[in-house]
Amino acid sequence: MHDEQALVLRQDEAGVATLTLNRPQARNALSRDMLRALRAAFAGLAADETVRAVILAGAGPAFCAGHDLKEMRAKGYSEDYAESLFADCAALMLDIVRLPKPVIAQVQGIATAAGCQLVATCDLAVAAEDARFATPGVNIGLFCSTPMVALSRNLGTKQAMQLLLTGEAIDAPTALGFGLINEVVAPAELAARTAALARQVASKSPLTLAIGKEAFYRQLPLSIADAYDYTREVMVRNLAALDAQEGIDAFLEKRQPIWCGR
Repeated sequence: MHDEQALVLRQDEAGVATLTLNRPQARNALSRDMLRALRAAFAGLAADETVRAVILAGAGPAFCAGHDLKEMRAKGYSEDYAESLFADCAALMLDIVRLPKPVIAQVQGIATAAGCQLVATCDLAVAAEDARFATPGVNIGLFCSTPMVALSRNLGTKQAMQLLLTGEAIDAPTALGFGLINEVVAPAELAARTAALARQVASKSPLTLAIGKEAFYRQLPLSIADAYDYTREVMVRNLAALDAQEGIDAFLEKRQPIWCGR
């Protein structure tokens, strides 16, 4: 078992926690231990009231090359290993979606297969101009079925299928056009721009962020009528919160709000 601290690094500053995948020699491939270390890190963030936004980054020249194919082969393509590996991966993606704090991917180099899935799963994503994105499983006989879940919920059908069926990489401007990422910046500006976006998000009421993120993902699969019924209830509950009342008062009084988190 690897040391979790070595696999995932965490740094906190001004309400923003940065998690860094730390297997640069393996292009931050998602070994089973890496997945479990990430799950532990996100569990810690969920319980940490000082954190209002999260950046997910990768050490070295790549963001994440997806699952660790060398580990898969070393395990003899065991069905038991594969079951636990993909269960851990799916659970991690759900951890990110269910985290009551926005998560921003900071992408450099490659984000392929499950690495592309991570980008699609994060709430926001900023990428360097030289970043590349792909779901190349089809090229090696292992279709990217689990990455497809995140891609099909974030991209148009034709764009998602282009990635999944061809296995070819797209550049950052194309990924922006596909809706996979939010911004493209010069490589030298990537960390600063992502941090600025995280600080902007973190300046909002943490209660409001949590309510809004949960509501966004819960309403997506609902019919439009059910979505309005659900979000109406969310709005009523949100309006009863002290932060909403403080925010409205501050707006009307032309001052900055002071959030209490309730």
